[in-house]
Amino acid sequence: MGLFKEKTEIDPNNEHRDWQLVSAIAQESLKEQRRSRRWGIFFKLFACVYVTAILVGVFQQSNVNDYVATEEHVAVVYLEGTIASDQAANASDLIRGLRSAFENEYSKAVILSINSPGGSPVQAGYIYDEIRRLQGKYPDKKLYAVIGDIGASGGYYVAAAADEIYADKSSLVGSIGVTASSFGFVNLMEKLGVERRQYTSGEHKGFLDPFAPQKEDETLFWESVLNSTHEQFIDAVQQGRGDRLINDGKVFSGLIWNGEQALEKGLVDGLGSPSYVAREVIKEDSVYDYTVRPTPFEEFSKRFGVAVGQGLGAAINASLGTIQLR
Repeated sequence: MGLFKEKTEIDPNNEHRDWQLVSAIAQESLKEQRRSRRWGIFFKLFACVYVTAILVGVFQQSNVNDYVATEEHVAVVYLEGTIASDQAANASDLIRGLRSAFENEYSKAVILSINSPGGSPVQAGYIYDEIRRLQGKYPDKKLYAVIGDIGASGGYYVAAAADEIYADKSSLVGSIGVTASSFGFVNLMEKLGVERRQYTSGEHKGFLDPFAPQKEDETLFWESVLNSTHEQFIDAVQQGRGDRLINDGKVFSGLIWNGEQALEKGLVDGLGSPSYVAREVIKEDSVYDYTVRPTPFEEFSKRFGVAVGQGLGAAINASLGTIQLR
């Protein structure tokens, strides 16, 4: 039947036609309100289900992170991606996972599974220092670093703190060096006829400005900062590897090697995967994941809004030549 056939018929010859018209309008308005109310209820129920699903996901994720294993096992923590405060491989979350892994009395050993090209020297240093602290606190519980596709620069910095390091024969290992990159647009601005206006307080406050020509004294100063950071990196590797490291003059040059070459240079102790280390080295088949991961709500928030700020921050860091272990 259709909606319009439900309308009240108005007799044009009826003396009460005005009242009939008012009644018809009122009935149609009432029907429209009912339809709007039904749609309103539908959308409210949909929103309620959506929010409930998120909360359930958060609760379930929280349970995964907070669960405590009560039988003997190997604890594993995954370090994946660029090491930075605003990435999944950030020091705060990794340290939380490592602490939980060491603190559990049923974990026989800890595996740090690394797949990282490097990143922030500060974040890598935090993780390195915490590993050394936990090793001192739990001397009977070893930490094994296992490098996957790549354990370079900051990724290797962290691995160097481990009691033993393993990698696949084709893993990329090393790159013990420091880099800071930027761009120079001075000649381009001259060609375009663009005038740079920058106001600073301090003789060298704008020395990393990509729109200004380089000065020799400022370049030498920046190289001294990079060299000092490189020495810190070298010292950390030497402390971690000790006499196992074969320093042939190239180990600390920033070059990178595959797993077999890294084994020859003493950068790793053996070849194998995390499951191999658990089964053959630690002698335990049961493995439990202690990696701290973001809740669904945190992941949604990051993708929805924070990514914009990260993009702006990355652009600013690129222009300023932020120091990276890569």
